[in-house]
Amino acid sequence: MISGWLAAVVAALALTACEKVSLPVAAQEDNANVILRFAPYDQTAFTRSLGNHTRAVSPLTDQCAKLSVAVFTTDGTKAKNITQKVGDAGYGTVSLSLSAGTYRLAAIAHNGLGAATITSTEKVTFASNKVTDTFAYYGTLVVEEGVPIEQEVQMTRRVAMVRLTLSDGALPEGVKRMKFYYTGGSSTYSPTTGYGCVNSKQTEYRDCYDDDGEAVTVYELYTLPHEENDVLKMTITALGEGGEEMYSTVFENMPVVRNKITTWTGAPFGGDGGGPITSGGISITLDTGWDGTLNYTF
Repeated sequence: MISGWLAAVVAALALTACEKVSLPVAAQEDNANVILRFAPYDQTAFTRSLGNHTRAVSPLTDQCAKLSVAVFTTDGTKAKNITQKVGDAGYGTVSLSLSAGTYRLAAIAHNGLGAATITSTEKVTFASNKVTDTFAYYGTLVVEEGVPIEQEVQMTRRVAMVRLTLSDGALPEGVKRMKFYYTGGSSTYSPTTGYGCVNSKQTEYRDCYDDDGEAVTVYELYTLPHEENDVLKMTITALGEGGEEMYSTVFENMPVVRNKITTWTGAPFGGDGGGPITSGGISITLDTGWDGTLNYTF
């Protein structure tokens, strides 16, 4: 399994279990005996010539805007809790002052509006329960007296993405927003298992027109699967200016896989913007560049 870490610096005073700190890089080396540098680990499409998946490690700033790290003792007590965001000094490097012992380390990197909350080694929640592209690490760290640690820690992607691509020539008159309501996935993460850990009801809204007045044709949604292969039930509703429902359809048993993209491409409004949403004729392709390729058709 691949791992990864966040950036921060611990000052001379010990942190309590509930503190969240963005630490200045100037104090990074002072009093720190554990230095961890985080990078997301990504998997691209299957490469036949190599007979294996190609792997890529990228800078944290290229993938994620928010970072959270928590350190737990073996009895589950939180010893350190650190959060960072893009723009913070030392983003991507965590320097910790830890006494000798064995610890459990949990790290989350994501693109949500707020910091992820690592409550325990079994539970991570996100601001407003909104799931974005998310990388994680969980593992054991052994600190020996008088032996400093400095290492690269790589993170793996833990979400599945659904990408809906509309091929309609035009949207029906009056449609302003799309509502996506889906169950079967999770918006809460378990570091221990690496999967979603609750049965969530996820709702996302997307504007149908960008700032330039152009119709939006691609919508991307994320969830945390409960296992490697999972299925969603998704209701897609087109909304008017006042939020009134204009068109709606339900997709059953939508396949989602961790670190893969499920892509739907079709004309849900009948091609010319005059018809209702329909599931007929919409093809589903699993992945478009994360990890492997599987195809589904409704």
